[in-house]
Amino acid sequence: RMQLSRRAIPYTPFTKELSGATIALLSTAGVHLKSQTPYNVDGDNSYREIPGDVSAGDLTVTHNHYDTSQALQDINCVFPIDRLRELQRDGVIGGVAPMHYGMMGYTLRMRQVIEETAPEIAQKIERSPTDAVLLTGG
Repeated sequence: RMQLSRRAIPYTPFTKELSGATIALLSTAGVHLKSQTPYNVDGDNSYREIPGDVSAGDLTVTHNHYDTSQALQDINCVFPIDRLRELQRDGVIGGVAPMHYGMMGYTLRMRQVIEETAPEIAQKIERSPTDAVLLTGG
């Protein structure tokens, strides 16, 4: 049986001015483009790439392990893409990342998420012009 430890999570202070920072979203609420393959609600380790210029109306949620009714009414409650754009417009953040990521936060294979899925997403974010990631759940 695998166990997670808080000791494995390094403290990394954010030193960049937020007004110059580019922010990405990573949600485990089951967010994806309507045109993408839905998640397997019985457990899914995959992720979906969501372009930074996406319209909120092009997003949906596939997840049976929380009440998705509010998210389906307003995707911004779990994937605040419009709020990020408002923060950029108001000069609070420097920019919205060119790519964001959605996952379904229910899996029976956590080891695969830790060893494969999460490092793959992290590598893509590190290679992008992203300074910080806002994590959201469902």
